[in-house]
Amino acid sequence: MSKPNLRILSLGAGVQSSTLALMIEKGLIPKVDAAIFSDTMGEPVAVYDFLKWLQTKLSYPVYKVSFGDLRKDTLDSAEGRGRWNFLTIPLFTVNSKTGKKGILRRQCTGNYKINPVQQKIRELLGLKKGEKRKKGTKVELVMGISYDEMTRMTINRIKWLQNVYPLVDLKMKRADCIKWFTDNYNVRPPRSACTFCPYKTNTEWLYLKNNYPKEWADVVELDKRIRTGTKTEDRVYIHKSCKPLGEVDLEVKQNDLFEDFGMLDECEGMCGV
Repeated sequence: MSKPNLRILSLGAGVQSSTLALMIEKGLIPKVDAAIFSDTMGEPVAVYDFLKWLQTKLSYPVYKVSFGDLRKDTLDSAEGRGRWNFLTIPLFTVNSKTGKKGILRRQCTGNYKINPVQQKIRELLGLKKGEKRKKGTKVELVMGISYDEMTRMTINRIKWLQNVYPLVDLKMKRADCIKWFTDNYNVRPPRSACTFCPYKTNTEWLYLKNNYPKEWADVVELDKRIRTGTKTEDRVYIHKSCKPLGEVDLEVKQNDLFEDFGMLDECEGMCGV
């Protein structure tokens, strides 16, 4: 296979992505030309603080890109203004007449994570808006998905972008990444996900509530204000119980462990790599 024109790390603040970034820096994984972090402007403060620290450890360029403030756009959509006339995050729904529950289609990952990274890659290739790539252009997009997340591996829809998964090749699981990171840096990276991400487990909601009261209050307020944002008979909720977040009993029970397992890190493959 010919050498790619660019080798780019899709950077998140999660433990897999951070481990990958530093293994690249140490020469344990082939070098990249740059890393790109796509910012929804909705991450916890701890994530932004950690990313600042991580950048001090990397010698290759780290570019931060953003499509905009996802929290603000979500609120604007719910209140009938702004760039979208629909809600882009996967909120849980319940029909006010039938009681039937559902979930909205997740469109935030594509709009706020994937597309900005792809646009930055085009810029790094020297391509202007609408300009076609040169024939034979190839870019490797290095993804921080671990061996125990193999089901999240995908083939990029853009033919000249090839997703590569070094941690999978090395058979490194999430636990291996945590051990490698703590052994080498005595630090554990925070999970990278929007504070208001509906895919959070009760354990994660409780952690946010107990450790980041300002951010917790902000999410509770957002949850209240988006309730009728679908222009249908459905009411929308951030929590999977379809109850107001501030009223949910978040104490983890035995049954919750099984329910949360299926949702744990659901967004990690694209959002928090």
